Amino acid sequence: MDFDKQKVVEALNRILEAELAGAVRYTHYSLMIFGYNRIPIVSWLREQANESMAHATQAGEIVTALGEHPSLGIGPLLETHKHDVGDILREALENERTGIRMYKELLELVAGKSVWLEEYARQMIHQEEMHAFEVDKMLRRPGDIKSVI
Repeated sequence: MDFDKQKVVEALNRILEAELAGAVRYTHYSLMIFGYNRIPIVSWLREQANESMAHATQAGEIVTALGEHPSLGIGPLLETHKHDVGDILREALENERTGIRMYKELLELVAGKSVWLEEYARQMIHQEEMHAFEVDKMLRRPGDIKSVI
């Protein structure tokens, strides 16, 4: 391996912990949605929770493929007690930005050194950026085309 395995594993374990926290956070958000549009919003939030869990699993699988031990920790879970859909989406957007930063840090560690890990990091950055753009669109008022980010 042409990369610092210890730093890569540390980055992957931070990703694992953050994605586990995302699964919990999105599940919590889904429980706190009320009103006329509840069903599609709850469905979308639960899809995000499932995807976060899948991302956590994928990061853990890479850690074990590298012969190391995946973290049993979980990232920060802060309760803002803001349960308006807009507040939830703004928090989700910030979490997506955090994910993008973490995957970019991993990419810096492996760029030009491991095609496998580089492609993984790029794929995850792509997915997280797409999520951020989707949340951005959800935060816009109907008829507004200008991005909120």
